[in-house]
Amino acid sequence: MRAHYKKLWKILIDRDMSKRDLSRISNVSGGTLTKLTKGENVNVDILLRICNALDCGLDDILEIVADDTTQSNSSKPQDT
Repeated sequence: MRAHYKKLWKILIDRDMSKRDLSRISNVSGGTLTKLTKGENVNVDILLRICNALDCGLDDILEIVADDTTQSNSSKPQDT
């Protein structure tokens, strides 16, 4: 399982904010935002800083999804 941050980017679009704006108000580095863009792991403290800056909860900025390998394995037909 992994985290997707599409909800975070949607919030920024809805609020007419750039990633640079988010970086400034949440005190999160540009490198960390790049990690989020790539779907890489970041520290929960960073996610909480973002939530605090945007006045939202974790479920508002991320979604947990199954790995592609998990999905492809579960969709393969079983031998009988």
